Amino acid sequence: MRFMQNINIDFMSKRKMWYMISLSVIVVGIISLVFKGIDLGVDFLGGTELIVRFDHAPDIGDVRTAMTASGFSRAEIKVYGNPKQILIRTEEQGQGTVIGDRIRTALSQALADKNPDVLQQIKIGPKIGVELQKDALYAILLSLVAVFIYVGFRFKFIYGLGAVIALFHDVLVTLGIISLVDGLTPYTNFEIDQNMIAAFLTLVGTSVNDTVVIFDRIRENQKIYKSMGLMELINKSLNQTLSRTIITQGTIFTVILILFFLGGEVNRGFAFALTLGTITGTYSSIYIASAIVLDYTNRKQAKKLASLAPKGQPQYEAVQ
Repeated sequence: MRFMQNINIDFMSKRKMWYMISLSVIVVGIISLVFKGIDLGVDFLGGTELIVRFDHAPDIGDVRTAMTASGFSRAEIKVYGNPKQILIRTEEQGQGTVIGDRIRTALSQALADKNPDVLQQIKIGPKIGVELQKDALYAILLSLVAVFIYVGFRFKFIYGLGAVIALFHDVLVTLGIISLVDGLTPYTNFEIDQNMIAAFLTLVGTSVNDTVVIFDRIRENQKIYKSMGLMELINKSLNQTLSRTIITQGTIFTVILILFFLGGEVNRGFAFALTLGTITGTYSSIYIASAIVLDYTNRKQAKKLASLAPKGQPQYEAVQ
């Protein structure tokens, strides 16, 4: 279904401005990652993690005092979803459920009036955590390599390169924004765990799907409009696929947004990352992947014309 059939938006004329905006967002995100960072889940760090629910919202200071008295002075303690739920994480290791049992006992003794109830307890060994970190990194890098090979063979080298740069852009922007908003509200207490990695892999798939649709239309139009300049042709292709992009990505965005608000704390990080990824993936298909194809082709044509032009004769550049 196409509900935007007579539009003619000049996307590519604004591409350099959007390059600068993207670069600025990525730089701010990287600064946040370096100085603020983002929490790693117990999946990757190793240790013991408990989610505890109380009948009444406890004071974080009281919880920390109880943990310090029990020998867990370096435990991470934060609100989890709502004020009545607390996440407690420690990197200390012990046989079986020794660490978890000590935390349960400490809370039961110090905050008995609030009736602490452990909803979930996770224990991960440090070696397994390191292995999971490596596996997660390899999974993302291999997915990008696979995308480059697929798009490069299906279209041309520069199309594959543009697609992969767009995906790197999506991952960096999403990760940077997550770092910026992490901890600002009870709804944005995020950590990098296996669910979050799954979200990044999913956004890679959805983003490249939209990019391939646009590249397909560009290739089709190159056969139909052989005399049309590349910039005009890309704009035409983007306008022709815009309705499809809005419907498809808009549907995904709506579902993921509902999951973010109603899917519970466990799914919130996944939903938030994928919500951001849907937005950045749609944007990057236009202003990163397609724009890189245009700029690369223009430069290649300009160099070819320069090499063919006789010395002393004026040289012409491709349309910007």
